Amino acid sequence: MKRIASLVILLTISSKILGFFREIILSYFYGASSISDAFLISLTIPGTIFAFIGVGISTSFIPVYTKVKSTEDEETAKDFMNNIIGLISLLATGIVILTFFFTEELVKIFAIGFQGDTLSIAITFTRISILGVYFYGINYIFSSFLNTKNNFIAPILTTIPFNITSILAVILSSFFGEYLLAIGSLLAIIFQVIFLIPALRKKNYRFKIRFDLKNKHLKTMILMSLPVILGTSVNQINSLVDRTLASTLAVGGISALNYASRLNHFILGIFVTSIATVIFPSISAMSISNDYKSIKTSLAESVTIISLIIIPATIGSMLFSKQIVAFLFGRGAFDYEAINLTASALFYYTLGLVGFGMREVISKFFYALHDTKTPMINAVIGMVVNIILNIILSRYLGIGGLALATSIAATFTSALLFINLRKKIGPFGMKQISISFLKILFASSIMGGLAKLSFNYLTVSLSQNLSLLIAIGVGALSYFVIIYFMKIEDVDVIVGAIKKKLGRGAA
Repeated sequence: MKRIASLVILLTISSKILGFFREIILSYFYGASSISDAFLISLTIPGTIFAFIGVGISTSFIPVYTKVKSTEDEETAKDFMNNIIGLISLLATGIVILTFFFTEELVKIFAIGFQGDTLSIAITFTRISILGVYFYGINYIFSSFLNTKNNFIAPILTTIPFNITSILAVILSSFFGEYLLAIGSLLAIIFQVIFLIPALRKKNYRFKIRFDLKNKHLKTMILMSLPVILGTSVNQINSLVDRTLASTLAVGGISALNYASRLNHFILGIFVTSIATVIFPSISAMSISNDYKSIKTSLAESVTIISLIIIPATIGSMLFSKQIVAFLFGRGAFDYEAINLTASALFYYTLGLVGFGMREVISKFFYALHDTKTPMINAVIGMVVNIILNIILSRYLGIGGLALATSIAATFTSALLFINLRKKIGPFGMKQISISFLKILFASSIMGGLAKLSFNYLTVSLSQNLSLLIAIGVGALSYFVIIYFMKIEDVDVIVGAIKKKLGRGAA
C-alpha cells in the first residue's frame, strides 16, 4: 500500500501543480473580480448539484462492486456498473432540464449578492457548464472501477487534459470573450472522461446499455448511498452558505475564498486524497473478510503519515499566508486588496487542515465497513456548527470569519468520527497515535520558528519572494532532521526502506 501510495502522491503532485497553475492563470487575467466570481459560481453549481449524488454513488460503488465480484462473478459486477451509468444519465438529464428552466433562481441561491451584469454572466455561464453533470457522474464511476482494479494512475492523469483545456480556455477568453471560460470548462470534463477509455478497455470493460431499477445490487448501493448523499449534501450546503455570505461581504469575496481553498486542497489533494484513494479498496476487502486487525493497522499508519505532512504545512501556511498568496497570485489583475482578502481566508482555512484531512480518511473507514450513517450524522452536526459560526464570525472577521468557521466545524467533526470509530472497532492505538502527533507538532513548531527567523533576516537584503523560498527550504530541512531523531515508527519504516533501496542501488 505504501509503495502504491508513494507513486500516487508523486503523480498527484505533478497534476496538482498543473491544476494550481490553472488557478494562477485565472487570477492573472481576471483577479478577484465580478467575472471570476460569476465563473466560479457557474462551476460550483453543477459540481455541487451532482456531488450530492456522484460522491454517494462512487463511495458506495467500490464496496458493493467488490462484494458482487467476490460472491458472484466479474460479468455480473460489470452489468451492475453499466446499470449505475444508466441511472446517472437519467438523473443528469433531469438536472439539466430543471437548471435551464430555473437558472436565475439557482444562481441567486448560490450567490445572493449577484446583481446586474454579474448575475447575467453567471446565468449564461451556468447554462453552459451544467451540461457537464453527465460527465461528472460517468467520471466518478469509471475512476472508482479502475481503482478496484488497482489502477490509480489513469484517474490521476485525467487532470492533464482537464487542466490544459481549462488553461487554454482562460487564455483564449481574454482575447475572444469571457464565455469561452464556460465552454472550456465543459470541454475539460468531457476530455477527462475520454482519457479513461483506453484504461477501461485494458481492463476488458465495455459499456452496454442497462437500466434495471429492480436489480438487487443497485438497490443495495442506493441504500448505502443515501446517507453518503445526505452527508455530502451537508458539506455542499456549508460551501453554499460560505459563498452566499461571501457574495454579500465584498466584490471578489467568492474568488478570494476559492483561491485560498485551492491552496488548502493543493496540500490535501496531494497527500490526504491520495492515501484515502489507495487504502479504500484495500480496507473494503479487509472488511468483507472481517480482518479488523489489518484495518486498525491501516488506520494508525494513515493518520500518522498524514500528520507528518499536514501539521508542518499548517504551521508554515499560517506564518506565511500573505507572502504565499503574493508569491503565487500577486500579478496581473490580482491587486493588493485581492491579496489581503485571499491571505485572510488562507490563514483561517489553514487552521482546519488537520481536521479536513482526518475527516476525509476516517470517513473512508466507515464506508468500507458499510456504515454510511455515522459520517452523515456527524456531517449534519458539523453543518449546524459551521452555519452558526459563519453568521457570528463573518461579522467580526469578514471573509476570514467564513474560513475560520469552516475550519472549526471540520476539526470538531473529525474528532467525533474518531470517537465513533473507536466505539465501532475497538482501540486502534490512539495512545501511540497521540504521542506521534505531539512529536510531529513539536518538530513543526521548531521548523516554523527557524523558517520565520530566516525570512525576517533575509528580507533585509533579498526580495520577499526569494526570502520566502529560502525560508521554506530552511524550514523543510530542519523539520526532516528533527523528525528523524524523534523515533516515530512510520518515519523509521520509511527511512529504513530508503536505506534498503539505496543499498541495493549501490550493490
